[in-house]
Amino acid sequence: MKIIDFHAHIYPPKIAEKASLSTGDFYDIKPAHSGTGEELLSAGKNAGISEFVLLPVATKPEQVHHINQFILDEVKLHREFHGFGTLHPDGENMLAETDFIIKSNLQGIKLHPDTQRFNMDDRRLFEVFDYMQGKIPLLVHCGDKRYDYSHPRRLKNIIDNFPHLQVIAAHLGGWSLFEEGFAILKDTDCFLDISSTMMFLSPEQVTKYIHGYGAERILFGTDFPLWNPIDEVGRFHQLNLTTREFERIAYQNAVDILNE
Repeated sequence: MKIIDFHAHIYPPKIAEKASLSTGDFYDIKPAHSGTGEELLSAGKNAGISEFVLLPVATKPEQVHHINQFILDEVKLHREFHGFGTLHPDGENMLAETDFIIKSNLQGIKLHPDTQRFNMDDRRLFEVFDYMQGKIPLLVHCGDKRYDYSHPRRLKNIIDNFPHLQVIAAHLGGWSLFEEGFAILKDTDCFLDISSTMMFLSPEQVTKYIHGYGAERILFGTDFPLWNPIDEVGRFHQLNLTTREFERIAYQNAVDILNE
């Protein structure tokens, strides 16, 4: 079965290990990998994953364009990669950078409110969200019981204000707040990925949420380099799903988003 990893992170080789460890420290997790593109390709191949969606995060506004260019270069270099861009709410030219992302054929924008330290429904981003409608999707880290920045109710606010914006909620819509996320987002039309969920929930719980949201809304993701892709694929196959549900989550929903 074809598998597309819709939630992966890579870094330039010179800073990959440092960046990966920094992310691990934020979650008190020891990363499984250092986070280079070559390592992702190798680990993914060993796990049976054929394509990857790269999701960069800029923790400082001056990093934004350099990171987007790095992702663009990686996508051009490796046909297995699909790239999203990043923005920072303190940036001065977010709309111009959004235009660069779209015209460069990057396929979406990723935001991480907790590490970027802003409320995901900050009105500074409303002009960008409006501009993105009907063009490219928004993927947002969603949920962290330690912070309010990424609370799923804030994502619901974005969905309500921008009905034509395709939204993807990472981590089943509420990392460490799974039940709250489900209560808030179950009746919306957003997509959700299952990255960084299957090691925190039982297979029965993950299956319950997938059936509650609907398999047609779910995307497979590993959150590389935090986790080992082989382990994540193994956990995925432990879920009590039909063949059609596995196919939708493993690749078909991703294909539908990436080809739109």
